[in-house]
Amino acid sequence: MRRDLRGPAPGGRPVKRPTKLVIATHNKGKLREIRALLGPLGIECVGAEELDLPEPEETGNSFVDNAELKARQAADLSGLPALSDDSGLCVDALHGRPGIFSARWAEDEAGNRDWHRAMEKVWTETEAAGEDAGQDAHFACALSLAWPDGAIESFEGRVDGTLVWPPRGERGFGYDPMFVASGREQSFGEMDPAEKHAISHRADAFRKLVAALS
Repeated sequence: MRRDLRGPAPGGRPVKRPTKLVIATHNKGKLREIRALLGPLGIECVGAEELDLPEPEETGNSFVDNAELKARQAADLSGLPALSDDSGLCVDALHGRPGIFSARWAEDEAGNRDWHRAMEKVWTETEAAGEDAGQDAHFACALSLAWPDGAIESFEGRVDGTLVWPPRGERGFGYDPMFVASGREQSFGEMDPAEKHAISHRADAFRKLVAALS
């Protein structure tokens, strides 16, 4: 389900464009993509890690819940508007998993992330579901923009596609090398970053965010 919240934010305030944003992520790949997408707007972006902001526990039941949780904390602690992304891979054969647990599927007992291990787990479980289950999947993204006064706006994006194995490409991050968007031949791990930015789930959500800010 997609949600596009435009117009006045809670409390009746308009959606205004910030000049500086805290990007509430410690994921360098995600931070790099968000900076590239926000660059044309002239918004200065600073990563949560650069400000020594902690990563909150993601206790929400949806991508929007987790994005809002992270954005609110970053805005509260930094005193600046904060943008958070929560995104993941949803596989039809796995009834939408790993979904909001996409990053956790990559973690070992020490909390270190091994994305190849996560991709192997997704593929193994997809194969175990049987041929009839297929290999359809989609990436989902929720973006939340929070202000220190408590106002918040959220936007959702999605890109559909299929899984491939073995993983292909060294670009992108996370599950990108095992995902091919509908109508494309290259995986997200093979695509030129600019081409991926034009069609990704994150780009879809950003188009809605930018429309609101404009």
